[in-house]
Amino acid sequence: MSAKQVLVAYGSKHGATAGIAEQIGTSLREDGIDVWVVPAGEVTDVRGYDGVVLGGSLYAGRWNGRARRCAKRNARYLKHRPVWLFSSGPVDSSAERSDIPPVRAVARQMRQLGARDHITFGGSLTEGTPGLLARALVRQGKGGDFRNPERIQAWAHHIGAELTAAGPPAP
Repeated sequence: MSAKQVLVAYGSKHGATAGIAEQIGTSLREDGIDVWVVPAGEVTDVRGYDGVVLGGSLYAGRWNGRARRCAKRNARYLKHRPVWLFSSGPVDSSAERSDIPPVRAVARQMRQLGARDHITFGGSLTEGTPGLLARALVRQGKGGDFRNPERIQAWAHHIGAELTAAGPPAP
């Protein structure tokens, strides 16, 4: 029996969401799943995958444009396979204190794609983050790395368990 094939695609402006996607990929590999972690802008076809995890950074309440366009471009095929969505962005501990519901556009994507789940992870805004606004926020003490590796791994292993329980991949 061959392993499940899963795509983890992400839209990331400064790299924090890419880091989350890589952590998800690592955890799924630990579950015996073959994983490809790819920037959402490079995804042209999802038909070869048994499942898709798609994530995007949040800025001013909007999901990353590359993630949005990836979902739209592949919607026809995403509807016919297991899909999970994630967001990243709060640069405070709010994602740790309670579940943050998806922003309106992501909730709409969930319905359109029949996504199984969505989670919001904390983001990262550190000294090395490019951009004038980012640097100004860090100088004001409003930055930090709020990604929680244990929470990311637990969510990814939950996806791995769902995929494994679904039986062997379709031929």
